[in-house]
Amino acid sequence: QVQLVESGGGLVQPGGSLRLSCAASGRFARIYFMAWYRQAPGKQRELVAAIGSGDSTNYADSVKGRFTISRDNAKNTVYLQMNSLKPEDTAVYYCHANGQYGPGTQVTVSS
Repeated sequence: QVQLVESGGGLVQPGGSLRLSCAASGRFARIYFMAWYRQAPGKQRELVAAIGSGDSTNYADSVKGRFTISRDNAKNTVYLQMNSLKPEDTAVYYCHANGQYGPGTQVTVSS
């Protein structure tokens, strides 16, 4: 089973940037897809970005052009570079891999 730990969240002003990281550990053969989800208060969890083992990527329309997902297979780590952040990006961000979610990291965009 895989364990996931996110880091890099925090408070940022609108227009600012943050970089989230998620490290996978535990006993697993291979991680094919890694993804970032987010959940804002009172809303359902939604997919933000995903990356396959061949580095193919997929983004929610709301973050295209602003967020970039990448991975380091040697470190079993996935990243989410978030630029031009907006207040509506405020949410708890969760890493997902091999059917598991991490505990999440809070991102707050506010002036």
